[in-house]
Amino acid sequence: MLRSRGLRVTAPRIAVLGVIHGMSHPDAEHVRSEVTRRIGSVSTQAVYDTLHTLTRAGLLRRIEPAGHPARYETRVDDNHHHLICRACGATRDVDCNMGHAPCLEPSARSGFAVDEAEVTFWGLCGNCATATPTTHDEGNR
Repeated sequence: MLRSRGLRVTAPRIAVLGVIHGMSHPDAEHVRSEVTRRIGSVSTQAVYDTLHTLTRAGLLRRIEPAGHPARYETRVDDNHHHLICRACGATRDVDCNMGHAPCLEPSARSGFAVDEAEVTFWGLCGNCATATPTTHDEGNR
């Protein structure tokens, strides 16, 4: 995959791709922690640089949910959306239910050539929905 995008194959790049492939939408700190566990010492800057390079090369997708750190995923070849838990931040993919990209059409394009729609559904995951209401009230203050 790396070579097909004109990138050198390095241990940090392989580790980052492996970590993100095996996790559900990790943020950079989770990626750094797991990469360090797998290959030993790696700087935070090296992880951020690798994430940026892999995203720019189209091997990763970066999502930026409001109020949360950026997250990364390897599902890049389709126009899917996300479900995010307001309480714990759990993030899940949800397929586009309107067809091919951009799957949604704006009411006015204002001269834009729209090629993607990014939708985030917010709510509570199953675990948080069954928790006591007090827990959620404290988290939203």
